[in-house]
Amino acid sequence: MAEMGKGVTAGKIASNVQKKLTRAQEKVLQKLGKADETKDEQFEQCVQNFNKQLYEGSKLQKDLRTYLASVKAMHEASKKLTECLQEVYEPDWPGRDDTNKISENNDLLWTDFHQKLVDQALLTMDTYLGQFPDIKSRIAKRGRKLVDYDSARHHYESLQTAKKKDEAKIAKAEEELVKAQKVFEEMNIDLQEELPSLWNSRVGFYVNTFQSIAGLEENFHKEMSKLNQNLNDVLVDLEKEHGTSTYPVKAQPSDSTPAKANKTPSSPPDGTPITSPETKAINHELEPSTLETPGGGIPKSPSQSSLPAVVVETFPATVNGTVESGAPSERADMPPGFLFKVQAMHDYSATDSDELQLKTGDVVLVVPFDNPEEQDEGWLMGVKESDWLQHKEFDQCRGVFPENFTERVQ
Repeated sequence: MAEMGKGVTAGKIASNVQKKLTRAQEKVLQKLGKADETKDEQFEQCVQNFNKQLYEGSKLQKDLRTYLASVKAMHEASKKLTECLQEVYEPDWPGRDDTNKISENNDLLWTDFHQKLVDQALLTMDTYLGQFPDIKSRIAKRGRKLVDYDSARHHYESLQTAKKKDEAKIAKAEEELVKAQKVFEEMNIDLQEELPSLWNSRVGFYVNTFQSIAGLEENFHKEMSKLNQNLNDVLVDLEKEHGTSTYPVKAQPSDSTPAKANKTPSSPPDGTPITSPETKAINHELEPSTLETPGGGIPKSPSQSSLPAVVVETFPATVNGTVESGAPSERADMPPGFLFKVQAMHDYSATDSDELQLKTGDVVLVVPFDNPEEQDEGWLMGVKESDWLQHKEFDQCRGVFPENFTERVQ
């Protein structure tokens, strides 16, 4: 018989085609319920675990490659940064040679870290996943041999139950059945032992992989910390020699800083200048809100000198909305610690959760801060009169607002 290629003959090709046809017919009969299918639930569970393990391992490999790419990118960024330092560090400055050495060590440290990650994590990952393709191929082959076994079994059973028996065909069918069963069972036994072992190996592999990464990171950061400390020492010496030219860097407010610390109220829409507490205090002293009549009578304003006596309620001088001395007695219809009223002359949009949203015309009942140290210049604490009259809930309704957006009305 003529050869079709190395190790391939026409007869072999025909045999393979016949096998595929027989398997296809068997699968159709099984799906239609006209032929039973050999089931092994334990093996199917092993296959599910295998697929899960392959998916997780492939994802870990992908994420590890992404991590390595990020390390490489950080290496390049760090290298550029140290090169920039070398460029701006003038030759006559103390520590010039030290900065160059630190830069070299920095580059070597990043290179070593990346290479060890490749050797101890990525290559191990590649080796671990390298065993899956062969096992996956054998699982697929086992499935095909199982179909061959079922097909041979069904053929043998059909010949035995036929009305007109052909002993020669039955004997040949039995021989084919025994052969198919042997091939299937050999593959099945190997995989039944190998798959559970592979599944259990994942724990040790994950432990070793992440321990290696954690250990490499720990050592890398320790060595990098030493380099950073050395660089800091060099810069401290530079600062001592050129201290007068140090660029001032202001610290950012921490979470413990009061909510309104260092906050300056914006100017109203019409450009009205911000009124400082000192100016407000002076204005309060100059305002002719009360004049005492001879003999210590009822206070009157200049415009009321010829009118019947009217009792005018007085308010103590305040600084940033807090009472300087002699806090007034609380009124039952006002919130605790009520000082005076103001009216919004402009709209104000709150920018923080502890601020009041004001519309032109809103009346606000001003109260002192619980902690005077938290009060910022140009800010007052209060509750809108409409909210107070409606809810009578002081703590939930009060908030701060810029004083220069309002005008005192009482």
